[in-house]
Amino acid sequence: MEALKTISNTETAISIKNLYKSFGDLHVLRGVDLDVFKGENVAVLGKSGTGKSVLIKIIAGLLKPDSGEVKVLGQEVANLKGKELDALRLRIGFSFQSSALYDSMNVRQNLEFPLVMNRKNLTKSEIKTAVDEVLEAVGLSDKLNHMPSDLSGGQRKRIGIARTLILKPEIMLYDEPTSGLDPITSMEINELIAEVQQKYNTSSIIITHDLTCAKVTGNRVAMLLDGKFLRVGPFKEVFEDQDERIKSFYNYNFTE
Repeated sequence: MEALKTISNTETAISIKNLYKSFGDLHVLRGVDLDVFKGENVAVLGKSGTGKSVLIKIIAGLLKPDSGEVKVLGQEVANLKGKELDALRLRIGFSFQSSALYDSMNVRQNLEFPLVMNRKNLTKSEIKTAVDEVLEAVGLSDKLNHMPSDLSGGQRKRIGIARTLILKPEIMLYDEPTSGLDPITSMEINELIAEVQQKYNTSSIIITHDLTCAKVTGNRVAMLLDGKFLRVGPFKEVFEDQDERIKSFYNYNFTE
């Protein structure tokens, strides 16, 4: 696998400033700051329940922040409503932990669905070309007529990513992409995420507690702890930190 490219772009795709979010007495995000640059992958690391998934739901406009600012592609998400928010979401690809495929549709129908719903001017030929392209991108051209129930967990993840890519998003949000997968399949998904960045020039946030995933997919990693980013930077720099909280997370999770 090729090394991740160095990101020299200083134009932000996602800008988060002093973000707070609580649920009753549970204070999840407590002043989060993060910039994701165009064409960059940032892996957000943290234990379960630290607010990683809450963060990307706020980015996608699925949750409202209590305070702070989240700008995506230059637009403040909290200020968008109706058609404006829908238009922004079409530029954001959300890869769900569960893959979120429709069990009653085969692979081709699952991939056609977002195009039929959101690109009503496309011809049947254009839709077929788009489906073929994303299936080839995720290495599953031979699964066109399979049902989701016929696919392995890793294949379902790949098809879920393909369905997200078919609208050609500028931003990808991955929620625990390797969760529940064996080590070999996990590495295949990690490599696919890196390939998507290279081929589609996406800007991505990868939510994970899997350090191998963070190391392979992220140009930078951001360590979320106690509602804030404790450290943000290249993987090696972050885990050279002598902070016991970072060292314990590494020792518990990571095997060379």
